[in-house]
Amino acid sequence: MQRVRVTARILRVLLVVLFGLGMATLFSLYERLGMPAPAQRRQRWSQLFMRRLAGALPFKVRVVGQLPSRPMLWLSNHVSWTDIPLLGMLAPLSFLSKAEVRAWPVAGWLALKAGTLFIRRGGGDSQRLRQQISQHLEQACSLLIFPEGTTTDGRSLRTFHGRLLASAIDTGIPLQPVALRYLRDGKPDPVAPFIGDDDLLSHLLRLFANDCAEVEIKLLTPIASAGEERAALAFKAQQAVQIALFGAEPAMPLPRRAKAA
Repeated sequence: MQRVRVTARILRVLLVVLFGLGMATLFSLYERLGMPAPAQRRQRWSQLFMRRLAGALPFKVRVVGQLPSRPMLWLSNHVSWTDIPLLGMLAPLSFLSKAEVRAWPVAGWLALKAGTLFIRRGGGDSQRLRQQISQHLEQACSLLIFPEGTTTDGRSLRTFHGRLLASAIDTGIPLQPVALRYLRDGKPDPVAPFIGDDDLLSHLLRLFANDCAEVEIKLLTPIASAGEERAALAFKAQQAVQIALFGAEPAMPLPRRAKAA
């Protein structure tokens, strides 16, 4: 029975991927004809695809909080690649991803066509990326980033890095902090985290071999970015997510404003 269940789940995911490939191919054809799709249309397509992909994954999702009614820079803790479809199904969003994802078979191409922005670690392109993010936000398009910079096992929270928040300050766009938690039998799920030397296929098979887990997505109170500094803004977002997940504030002082020379 387990083998039948795994096979059925894999087939469902494959059908969703084929659907995504078809829509991405259509976007490519429009680009070749000199009619590139605007960012808003790509986001709507991405939300539709993410909704179907999330529905094919073995999760029961509960959303707490109110979806923002205006474009924002979303910040979420990061546990697994499955965070992307689970959050992407909620609203029209673009994502900021590490450059390595662009080279992934199928997934990388789909991410590119969906309007994902790619960041190269240590690539020295911080200013260009800042301009790209600012331009994206100015087009009234929400963007989601994972400020921890890597995935965790879901039992703790890493430091939120503030350098990617400069664009929110530049454009006056608020932050939408999100707390994401995977649970199995009321405890942190040991299966969902995508960490260490995991590869995508092995992780997917492991997910499908188990019963459905619970996912709790908390949309927290938005944080105004106007007049803030990057470090202080990152701390506020980290503090909000920390309290939502674990009920305790991170053990670090609030960054002070630099004194005028």
